[in-house]
Amino acid sequence: MATPTFTSAGSKASTPAKLSKDIFDLTVENHDLIKRVYLGYLGEARNAHPNVKTRGLVRGGGRKPWRQKGTGRARFGSIRNPIWTGGGITFGPTGKENHVMSLTKRERQTALKQALSLQKKNIIIIEDLKIKSGKTADVVKLLTKIGAERNTLLVVSEKTEEITRATNNIANVALVSANYVNTNDVMNAYTVVITKPGLEVLNARLGRAK
Repeated sequence: MATPTFTSAGSKASTPAKLSKDIFDLTVENHDLIKRVYLGYLGEARNAHPNVKTRGLVRGGGRKPWRQKGTGRARFGSIRNPIWTGGGITFGPTGKENHVMSLTKRERQTALKQALSLQKKNIIIIEDLKIKSGKTADVVKLLTKIGAERNTLLVVSEKTEEITRATNNIANVALVSANYVNTNDVMNAYTVVITKPGLEVLNARLGRAK
């Protein structure tokens, strides 16, 4: 399958690049796997910061609020009781929660191929991305020329210092190496721009996952 291809200067290439059907043209019957992998990546990046105090950690409560019998009120042994205002919290977060989901390498690779297949209409191939000046304006000009003006994912074979510096200050552009691109990167992008060297790395990486 052919896809729009541009030169490193942003002009239309004479020969369009061909994408592998095994990676970019899968039939995605449902999005269950993509969802699980997507949530898995979010879980790995999530920190268990919330932490509440149980009744054993709340300050005070050493004295019994009132005597056991004869008051007409319900019996209580401590003001730290969870049903009292200012008491302990029952079943709250402790800061030890583990949000990581168990996912196999094959599941991650298959989900990535499915994500690329869903995004195949928004994929643009560029022969190479050479920003020797390291200037942000040059990248913006190139992306505008090839029609990648919204949230854009730039997939390169290797991140260089010049490319990294040129894309760091662009809010709607994410730069990633083809060896590390994941399902979240692809699904969060409106346009996926892949360099030809990056496409070769991607084919070698996902072509092994049958």
